[in-house]
Amino acid sequence: MTAFALFPTALGDCALAWSEAGVVGVWFPEASEAATRARIRRRWPDAAETAPPPAITAALAAIVRLLETGREDLTGVGLDMSGVEGFERQALEEARQIAPGETLTYGELAARAGSPGAAREVGQAMARNRFPIVVPCHRVLAAGGGFGGFSAPGGLESKARLLTIEKAAVGREPSLFDDLPIAVRPKGSA
Repeated sequence: MTAFALFPTALGDCALAWSEAGVVGVWFPEASEAATRARIRRRWPDAAETAPPPAITAALAAIVRLLETGREDLTGVGLDMSGVEGFERQALEEARQIAPGETLTYGELAARAGSPGAAREVGQAMARNRFPIVVPCHRVLAAGGGFGGFSAPGGLESKARLLTIEKAAVGREPSLFDDLPIAVRPKGSA
């Protein structure tokens, strides 16, 4: 059985779905709560909206803290990765190890996942990531510090906002401008 809950965060009302094995999906806020619920039900038509059990309540609280402070470790959140196999699973597991405030390129993540040269495949795995925030695909960037893509609602603006919350050093040494939102930093400082 799959269940889900919506919960307020610094980004708006996110959602998390779970099974007995762990978290099966995380969603960024849609245009409305109804739209978020509809998106969940497209994936799990029989999912029940219900109060979360203690382990899921702890996961929700950790996500809320990360989105408020930028410094919460989510590697302890249990995931149900059924249906995620092979290189895609390896890429997601390696992405989970990227600490808040840090970034890797798609190529660096491919090498860590055991397939140097598979940057494009990493990009595809991140685009299919059904656990955003918990598997921090927003911390994976294009070579040269470019953002690459981001398939969650809000696209690259959401990715930039998450990296700003985490005060991420995007492919460079820290600078005087680190406390500025990424969107307003001088060129070359992000």
